[in-house]
Amino acid sequence: MMGTIVLVHRWLGIAFCLLFAMWFATGIVMHFVPFPSLTEAERFAGLAPLARTRVTIAVGDVVTASGIADAGRARLIQRSDGPVYIVEGSSRLRAVRASDGTDATVTSSDVALAIAQDHARGRGLDATRAAIVARADYDQWSVPNGFDRHRPLFRVALGDAAGTEVYVSSGTGEIVLDTTRSERGWNLAGSVLHWIYPTVLRSNWPLWDRVVWTLSLLALIAAVLGVVLGIARIKVPYRGWHSLHHVIGLVAMVFLLTWIFSGWLSMDHGRLFSRGQLTVAEADAATAATNWTAAASLDRVPPSAFAREVEWLSFNGKLYRRDRIALDKQVLFGADEGDRDRPTGFLGVHKVQEFVARLATGCNAPSVLAHNDDYPAQSSMPDASVYRVSCNDVWFDIDGADGRVLQRLDASRRAYRWLYSALHTFDFPILMAHPSLREGLIVGLCALGFLFSITGIVIGWRRLRRSFAISP
Repeated sequence: MMGTIVLVHRWLGIAFCLLFAMWFATGIVMHFVPFPSLTEAERFAGLAPLARTRVTIAVGDVVTASGIADAGRARLIQRSDGPVYIVEGSSRLRAVRASDGTDATVTSSDVALAIAQDHARGRGLDATRAAIVARADYDQWSVPNGFDRHRPLFRVALGDAAGTEVYVSSGTGEIVLDTTRSERGWNLAGSVLHWIYPTVLRSNWPLWDRVVWTLSLLALIAAVLGVVLGIARIKVPYRGWHSLHHVIGLVAMVFLLTWIFSGWLSMDHGRLFSRGQLTVAEADAATAATNWTAAASLDRVPPSAFAREVEWLSFNGKLYRRDRIALDKQVLFGADEGDRDRPTGFLGVHKVQEFVARLATGCNAPSVLAHNDDYPAQSSMPDASVYRVSCNDVWFDIDGADGRVLQRLDASRRAYRWLYSALHTFDFPILMAHPSLREGLIVGLCALGFLFSITGIVIGWRRLRRSFAISP
């Protein structure tokens, strides 16, 4: 039995030692430079004011014209080519011109370029040398599935000192992603390698998912067998690189095993644990058919002169409108007469409680989520409350700014939070309260893991030379 373990560990170690070294080294990079994304602050800063927007078609008519039967939201924004409604259903988006109700899909490079330049100016970026670089479904930075409804994307290089590039959705004409030269460079040495994220593989999500999950599982098996051998042979006198490999393995055993295990769990995607999403029945209850004719009563109230975005949304079977005035300020009111006459900033506790009652029974009163909660959730707006409602064993987190269900936490998902996130990113509450300590542990332990992997590479290379008589 022990001979089999030695043999399997040896050859799995040879096969995966380079992968282990890459994961530990790139893990350090990822801690400091995350994968490129467009933050809500950046998106909002790039929106043009709606003060002079001329709208001739009501939102209810636009939703009907969009052909999206399950539309639950619609937004009005000002693009460089005119005001546009963006209608959102459960599976697709559609942009419709607010002037004549025609399709507002972006097919022209000139329009995409003008949109990108307006966005850049709104953020104070230099776009005088902006130019279209490509129009494609995928590139290295736009492979995540969240961009599927926006493909193909226009990639626009601003030509500024930071090497900023922005991506324009052909479906809605919105800016959906930005990157800088520094982000791209560091992520080639970080996330792209760590996640095994080459465009040709990641653009095929099912294939990428299976490949990385399988590699991670094999790596975990190699680590488990190494722990078994390390403990069983704790008194065996090793020499040279084998001794260093054994000693580091024993010292960092708990970290090495839990980090590889939690890394494998990052690819779970519903295999062993729930995904934190509403069930089909809950989603159907949450997105009950919206009476868009009620939008007419909301449209009688003119938008704020300072609004940059107006959104109509369905919440608890009722229609609401929110005028986004600033990143952290909005006006929200409902179609019902009482709600329309008493605008508020955000959804209140009672409205959230009524909404969750549609999803489950036996629910407690909503509570405001603390910023340091063990199961964090982030609102789409700074300072907006996130409400947690406990319904027996299931928790629902609701964004008080726009009514979205941010996460569904059952016992499985709560366990996943600790087994994956806490073990892999060290976001334990005590460490989050001491960021310098957390950072030091991440860098130090990953560096130790990298050194451990180097010893495995040397041992593996020597074994291959002996086994196959490789010339030096």
